[in-house]
Amino acid sequence: MSTPDITLYTVGTPNGHKISIALEYLNLPYKLHAISFAKNEQKEEWFLKINPNGRIPAIVDHSNGDFAVFESGAILLYLSEHYDKENKLIPKDAKLRSEAIQWLMFQMGGIGPMMGQAHHFLKYAPEKIPYGIKRYVEESKRLISVIESRLVNKQFLVGEQVTIAEISLYSWVFSAVSDGIDMSNYPNVQAWLNRLSSIEAFSKGLNVPDMSRMQEFIKDPENSAKAIKETAEWIAKA
Repeated sequence: MSTPDITLYTVGTPNGHKISIALEYLNLPYKLHAISFAKNEQKEEWFLKINPNGRIPAIVDHSNGDFAVFESGAILLYLSEHYDKENKLIPKDAKLRSEAIQWLMFQMGGIGPMMGQAHHFLKYAPEKIPYGIKRYVEESKRLISVIESRLVNKQFLVGEQVTIAEISLYSWVFSAVSDGIDMSNYPNVQAWLNRLSSIEAFSKGLNVPDMSRMQEFIKDPENSAKAIKETAEWIAKA
């Protein structure tokens, strides 16, 4: 494979952050195209040729015949397979490799869908549906408790290194506090988040394509509520 020439199509969401963090962690050069949800750019014909599902993130690898990859988990596996010669994201050991992929699937099938729905019903649904809020928030808490148990006496989820497990879960779990989940109930997870936040690639990736406002919103609920109202308007239109 030649020198990477990758374009990342993304928005500042947990799924988008997974790929920007991975690219930064692997120290891969990439071009950035920030998709405008407000303009429904993800549904335009040119983008649907890259991702027929009309979602972010997606990449185009120009150094591999303009090969397009969509779905964040698939992108992480693609980057690992083609550009991770040092096995920074997927361990070389077969069992550890399997464990890393298992935690990636845990995020794709559990944390992402459940926390995404919790966030939607809490923040963006046109009407408050108590059952939906309780269902998804409680399931999100249960899933975070799974990570909490895994991290007993462990620095990382798999082996002794950062893997795609961390890359896939970090930004989702980081955002849990915005959904009213008290992270003090999960001390191992909080320590893990702090550990990852101290890694430059994670802090840089979290600010792609724009400076992350998560910490600001956590400290300023009034400003957060205003931004959420504005976002809800274009989500409803989309």
